Amino acid sequence: MKIHEYQAKELFRKYDIPVPDGKVAFSRQDAINAAKELGQYPVVVKAQIHAGGRGKGGGVKLANSQEEAEKFSCEILGMNLVTHQTGPEGRKVKKILVEAGQKISKEFYLSLLVDRETSKIVIMASQEGGMDIEEVASKTPEKIIKVYVDPLCGIQAYHLREVAFKLDLPSSAIKQFMGMLKKLYVLFVENDCSLLEINPLILTSDDKVIALDAKVDIDSNSMFRHKDLIEYRDLDEEDPLEVEASKFNLNYINLDGNVGNIVNGAGLAMATMDIIKNAGAEPANFMDVGGGATAEMVENALKIILRDEKVKAILINIFGGILRCDVFAEGIVKAAEKTGINIPVVVRMKGTNLEKGKKILFESGLNLISAKNLKDAAAKVADAI
Repeated sequence: MKIHEYQAKELFRKYDIPVPDGKVAFSRQDAINAAKELGQYPVVVKAQIHAGGRGKGGGVKLANSQEEAEKFSCEILGMNLVTHQTGPEGRKVKKILVEAGQKISKEFYLSLLVDRETSKIVIMASQEGGMDIEEVASKTPEKIIKVYVDPLCGIQAYHLREVAFKLDLPSSAIKQFMGMLKKLYVLFVENDCSLLEINPLILTSDDKVIALDAKVDIDSNSMFRHKDLIEYRDLDEEDPLEVEASKFNLNYINLDGNVGNIVNGAGLAMATMDIIKNAGAEPANFMDVGGGATAEMVENALKIILRDEKVKAILINIFGGILRCDVFAEGIVKAAEKTGINIPVVVRMKGTNLEKGKKILFESGLNLISAKNLKDAAAKVADAI
């Protein structure tokens, strides 16, 4: 689950991690009031969307007066902000963060993330803050600092010292930075984060270390442990079909292709997507209904895929185990009765109660294309487009 910068900074404050004073605004008047409350200039007006590169897209402005703060707030609120992470369609800005400007002496990059190769938490840092870290890593990889922390042992003083010294911080800032990094690690672990990023982390003119930016992603699978964080979820920033799928506990990710697919099992879903692509078509989604799916879940899965205008054909690949083939077939028939299917549907089923499932589909009168195996199914769905 992604959260906004202002929400991440709220979380930072709970862990006593220094951030600029600021307030979120949902309207022009909110923004004016926020600037007045800060009582100083310059202030920074920042668009709040779930994407990076906001500054380059015109979503971050420095205001040196009340008039400029009002002007920039009006320009940014309601704009369609296009960045390298939003795609060409962009995102509509519905909220902004107004915060106090800072006297910056030096900018750094700092992040914590889960490294799956080592099963450790990696601290990444660089003296090249305020820039696209991907570009820094590509052109000057030697400028990227990586320190690995075993989560079973936790972060130690030598980890903190290594990062601080490699960043070449002034002696007056080292203790502050080490204290901040330790708190960031605790925040990361306690909230089941998958990513925590500060770009830039700044050193002010009086040698204070402040998180000027804040990006936090939380593992969605852990939300049952974090009821207090659920309120941070912004459905406006998520794909409507993905939001709908989450209501029915369906694992769904919308993609750019033209072949919708319904599969039970994440590994089988990945293999199905690969074979669709190998057959010359493009998967329109990842859809795992799960091994224990009910007829109702299958029904809702098909409804969601049929709502996607990009989908020109559907491939259904079910391996009947816990989800029996007859239960799956009942779900397909119910969905067809309620929504109607006007595009080709290829079905490949194997496993428990296969013959019962085939009988249900046959007696339904639905115009379905049967496939002998997965390769056959992919070829038929590609031909049907």
